[in-house]
Amino acid sequence: DMRVNTAQFMALYAWYSWPNVVLCFFGGFLIDRVFGIRLGTVIFSIFVCVGQVVFALGALFNTFWLMEVGRFIFGIGGESLAVAQNTYAVSWFKGKELNLVFGLQLSMARIGSTVNMNIMGWIYSRVQDLLGYAGPSTLGLALLIGGVTCLFSLSCALILAYLDRRAEKLLCKEQGKTGEVIKLTDVKDFSLSLWLIFVICVCYYAAVFPFIGLGKVFFIEKFRFSPQEASAINSIVYIISAPMSPVFGLLVDKVGKNIIWVLCAVVTTLASHIMLAFTFWNPWIAM
Repeated sequence: DMRVNTAQFMALYAWYSWPNVVLCFFGGFLIDRVFGIRLGTVIFSIFVCVGQVVFALGALFNTFWLMEVGRFIFGIGGESLAVAQNTYAVSWFKGKELNLVFGLQLSMARIGSTVNMNIMGWIYSRVQDLLGYAGPSTLGLALLIGGVTCLFSLSCALILAYLDRRAEKLLCKEQGKTGEVIKLTDVKDFSLSLWLIFVICVCYYAAVFPFIGLGKVFFIEKFRFSPQEASAINSIVYIISAPMSPVFGLLVDKVGKNIIWVLCAVVTTLASHIMLAFTFWNPWIAM
């Protein structure tokens, strides 16, 4: 509908990611030292809502640069909101049970991604039937409808802030007060192991998320799938990870040996990419 090429389409992902190169770190700093977890979560949720609205308006008015601005604003809030979620988790859960909690968080995120990838096409079709034509207006309205989930997220952030404040009073718990003074210069004291984890995340995400972004087109072009089939197989990563993330989180809690789990995940993903790139085997196997 917007008549964009592949580079422009992937730029929408880039505009989301660029602010998070630095803002995730500063978002954590702002949560720790400036806003606090409750206010920080609400603020970042508002950024997500505003970003989605601007993105949808860019499509509605057939203005691609406005869509890029919307993705940038969305990115400011999106990953920092994930940092806030992790802060809540660490505040309320301790020790080995954290792996299960993080697994459940990831599971919920993957359910949302799966629903989005499989239902947005249907929403677009219904809007198209309602308007009687396809185009930027149809896309913009579909994106605005999809943005309702962002409002739900903001509502949850407000409710969680209330519940957390109430629990703090009832339990006489000082939320986030550890007695430690957090400074930006602490980054120089990060261990080599932590930096290696950062490298693993960067390399792994660089392999996975761009592929998912273009996966639908890839499956249509290489395997001659219909758009519906391509969307379904492209979302299989999220469909599997939604129920399996808490399961593997529980296994890691019980078994330990985190490095072995990471190594297995990386090797499995590498094998999947090799199969998809160099063979014509049924892609359901690789995915």
